[in-house]
Amino acid sequence: MTQDVQILPVDYEIEYICRGNRVIVGPKVRKCLPNGTWTDMTQHSRCLLLCPRVWTSLENGRVAVKPPGQPVEGTVLHYSCHDGFILEGRNISHCTKLGKWDSPKPTCLCECLSSRKKKLYIGALFPMSGGWPGGQACLPSAQMALDLVNNRSDILPDYELELIHYDSMCDPGEATKLLYDLLYTEPIKIVLMPGCSGVSTLVAEAARMWNLIVLSYGSSSPALSNRQRFPTFFRTHPSATLHNPTRVQLFQKWKWTRIATIQQTTEVFTSTLDDLEQRVKEAGIEISVRQSFLTDPAVAVKNLKRQDARIIVGLFYETEARKVFCEVFKEKLYGKKYVWFLIGWYADNWFKIKDPAINCTVENMTEAVEGHVTTEIVMLNPETVRGASNLTSQEFLAALMSRLGGMNPEETGGFQEAPLAYDAVWALALALNKTVAPLKARGRRLEDFNYNNHDITSEIYRALNTSSFEGVSGHVVFDAQGSRMAMTLIEQLQGGSYKKIGYYDSSQKNLSWFGNDVWIGAGPPADRTVVIEEFRFLSQKLFAAVSVFAGLGILLGIVCLTFNIYNSNVRYIQNSQPYLNNMTAVGCMMALAAVFPLGIDGHHVHRSQFPVVCQFRLWLLGLGFSLAYGSMFTKIWWVHTLFTKKDEKKEKKKHLEPWKLYATVGVLLAVDFLSLMIWQIVDPLHITVEKFTKEAPKGDLDVLIQPLLEHCSSEKMNTWLGVVYGYKGLLLLLGIFLAYETKSVSTEKINDHRAVGMAIYNVAVLCMITAPVTMILSSQQDASFAFASLAIVFSAYITLVVLFVPKMRRLITRGEWQSEQQDTLKTGSSTNNNDEEKSRQLERENRELQKIIQEKEERVSALRNQLAERQALRNRRRPSTGQNQNHNAPPPSSQADPKSLLPPPGYPNPTTDNHSLPPSFSNSSNLYQADSKMSRNHCHNSQIPLLYK
Repeated sequence: MTQDVQILPVDYEIEYICRGNRVIVGPKVRKCLPNGTWTDMTQHSRCLLLCPRVWTSLENGRVAVKPPGQPVEGTVLHYSCHDGFILEGRNISHCTKLGKWDSPKPTCLCECLSSRKKKLYIGALFPMSGGWPGGQACLPSAQMALDLVNNRSDILPDYELELIHYDSMCDPGEATKLLYDLLYTEPIKIVLMPGCSGVSTLVAEAARMWNLIVLSYGSSSPALSNRQRFPTFFRTHPSATLHNPTRVQLFQKWKWTRIATIQQTTEVFTSTLDDLEQRVKEAGIEISVRQSFLTDPAVAVKNLKRQDARIIVGLFYETEARKVFCEVFKEKLYGKKYVWFLIGWYADNWFKIKDPAINCTVENMTEAVEGHVTTEIVMLNPETVRGASNLTSQEFLAALMSRLGGMNPEETGGFQEAPLAYDAVWALALALNKTVAPLKARGRRLEDFNYNNHDITSEIYRALNTSSFEGVSGHVVFDAQGSRMAMTLIEQLQGGSYKKIGYYDSSQKNLSWFGNDVWIGAGPPADRTVVIEEFRFLSQKLFAAVSVFAGLGILLGIVCLTFNIYNSNVRYIQNSQPYLNNMTAVGCMMALAAVFPLGIDGHHVHRSQFPVVCQFRLWLLGLGFSLAYGSMFTKIWWVHTLFTKKDEKKEKKKHLEPWKLYATVGVLLAVDFLSLMIWQIVDPLHITVEKFTKEAPKGDLDVLIQPLLEHCSSEKMNTWLGVVYGYKGLLLLLGIFLAYETKSVSTEKINDHRAVGMAIYNVAVLCMITAPVTMILSSQQDASFAFASLAIVFSAYITLVVLFVPKMRRLITRGEWQSEQQDTLKTGSSTNNNDEEKSRQLERENRELQKIIQEKEERVSALRNQLAERQALRNRRRPSTGQNQNHNAPPPSSQADPKSLLPPPGYPNPTTDNHSLPPSFSNSSNLYQADSKMSRNHCHNSQIPLLYK
């Protein structure tokens, strides 16, 4: 059992021991002091790898070791030769973390053995360590290219290229110090060759101040394509935006015009996406959704799902790619309806790597990523072609492996980019070789270059800008921004492994397609939910049925119009103002005719002819209403005018002039015509298409139906409808009021005004209900048409039946077919309809009075019998002697009941006017013969004719 020691005694010593072949740098032993501290606390103790000591000595030369001591990590060796010797190779070397020197050991050659070639120096920064240790393979590749160039007699025969390089550690801060050393120490460098995008940005921005060309082999940032910021920058490593022309080519191949993007929020991906957006816009392709995320892509993926993204370009690093596709699996944003485009430099098994940052299984990830497409820059020529270096790509790889000394390519940084570094040296050598003749013609030489010489820099720039040769990485050519135009490899994940499906050469715009792409569905999916536009048309059965009713209504209107014209000379028809009725019939037929264009839509006519149908509807219905309703309104208006005047004015208005009636209809018709004409000129009707909610069919879920409905409309449709409906609505309300006011009026001038009033009620009610309902139902073509057309049909039918059928029935049942002239010839007098009516009324009154007279005669007869009985009774009581004495006395009964001798009420008194007695009173004269006074008042007329006969 062991126990940790927390407190150690004074003078206690500890010793550091390093594992393996590492050595101690700093104090090896520390001693505990009485004050509780250890000795040499200001110095750190580290275990570092020891670089080979052979580099610390140089034959015929000197080596300065900084800091002095063992050659461990961080040690810098400075080489120099003795007098009479020239240094061959790099004059400085650094010990790296791996225990290796970053450059080969130089040699000191005797001046008598040195080459007569003039040296041109290249200042290079190779990242041997750091975030991207690409120099581990790129430096040997570049040195291999220099050896081949220097041994060529056809390339720079009078010059020798030499590489002076440092380890930038892919750190812009470190690169700043090294750039200072390159620029301010001899010899002068004619070109700078940095690696890493961050370091290249620093070097390329500063190089313009020293008139230096910058040629990079390992920078992919799209920001470096800015010619204003980096005017002398070139790179054999293509820009990350080189994927975009390939993506656009694939979009066009598969006929996609709508894509979506999701990116990690970093500068390189933002710049790439900005370039993609510009390219797809030029190609007529729309980016419908653009999502970004920093660390958590959950919300961005959900937005892609919600906005129906189908073709999705993903720009993110490998670790974030696993997070994205875990969310893709959860949201079911994969399968036959979706295609993902990713970057091709992920590891082949990136989706199978267990990542604690996600909660999806390997099976989930494998299912989600199946079928996605990747694009990757081709950094090694797939074809067996001998380029400018006379090496094929496979021969280059073999030579590089030999130079690396059997190192594992997967563990060697920059192994994939090594062909780019190799071709960068060849591009520079060929460009310098191209400048020799032009400079010689101008009296200049390459060895005359200095940091103030702009002419030589311009010549080198021109030569690099026009470079074009076959390299081990493919065809080398630069675009206007100095970026490499390379081929792109297109792969697809099929069954869990990547398969090559094509290449695209952006410089030649040539797509090499293998035709082995595989899709989950029948082929490449659609770029969106396929929306099928489907116009809604009127039900043909409904249109046919309503058309039959409208046709029968027009036939009825023709019958009524014919009847009215044929019998226009009949007195009864004449008293109904037949010309106004003719207008009503014509208006009803026009309104019924409007039903046909009302039911015509895109099913019957072409869209170009549809506005004509719209205008036809409007004019037929508008003018038909003005004729039919206007003529009825005119009748009611004039009836109301004639019978609501004061008594003294009635006599002046007894004669109704027809032209006033026609003028009233004409005014209403002119107002309608003028308003329709202004509407048509100022804001003509045209087609508008109403879109409804998309509907999913039962069969294919990837298809939606977009219902469409055509309408007749204009720019200010609501304004025009408000004016028309307001004007006609007021007219309808006024018609209802006038019909109500004249319902009890009787006139011979317009004998059918009550029927007209009923028709006005019908039209007003139907119009006031139909107008708002059809506006509400405008989106339902069948209901809207049925409601509007049936309202027109019913209004016309009721109007025709109410106005014309009673006239037909009267003429048929009474036989009043003769005209006024025929009746005059028959009777010898011209008695109008009003006289006949009065005659019949007087006959009825005469019969009633005869009944009353008969009742009064019976009463008088009863009274006479009573008088006779009383007279006989008095004669029996009177003595015979008293008869002579009282001969002159009036009869008692005459004084006792004088009212009994009066005529019945309502008849003239016989004592005042004997000639005014009714004829039945003439038979009562025998009652008054005993009295001389009554005898004098007796009427002897034998018979008086009746007052009414």
